[in-house]
Amino acid sequence: MDANPEQPWTRLDLTAESVKVLAHPLRSRLLSALRRGGPASATALAAELSTNTGATSYHLRKLESVGLVEDTGGGRGKERIWRAATESHAWSHADLADDEDARTALGWLVRDYHRQFDVAYSRWLDVAESWPMPWQEVSGMGDAWVEVTPDQARRMQAELDAVVARYAHAGAGDPDARRLHLYMTSFPLDVDDVPDADDADSAEALGADA
Repeated sequence: MDANPEQPWTRLDLTAESVKVLAHPLRSRLLSALRRGGPASATALAAELSTNTGATSYHLRKLESVGLVEDTGGGRGKERIWRAATESHAWSHADLADDEDARTALGWLVRDYHRQFDVAYSRWLDVAESWPMPWQEVSGMGDAWVEVTPDQARRMQAELDAVVARYAHAGAGDPDARRLHLYMTSFPLDVDDVPDADDADSAEALGADA
């Protein structure tokens, strides 16, 4: 779990094992639902996600086995109330490089997040005109191109992360505040212009100035 005091969210760094567990259609949605809506029972989650309670309970236990969800201890009788163990998770491609199954699972997981984004953003577009104009003005999409080395890209990402962290709870307690969903992606523009591995390693060793 990330211990950076400047990080406003608790975070779990995924291992090869946890990536393989999370890469499942229902498990991915269960974790997202708990982070979005807060603690819930398997019955409530099953109703929200249109599945059955038995399957939901089974997959929650699988998520629990790798530290992604946990029992709050607040249930009654045999009922268990679940919560997300952390508010976010991350992974390192380098840490998964030697595990083919983990790389395959991660590939599925990232594409699933893309599908979830498409569904969520489409829902917003369906209702956007019913929201006050100030919210319409600050919601939308944009893109930009930057020409950077991997080292510069990492520093840029760190700066963007710091801005998001600064605003994470800026509106707390304000009745006009709402949760705003931010998505950030970065990938090479010219995907066919693959750098030589030796050149890339040399550039990483030397570093680069912004």
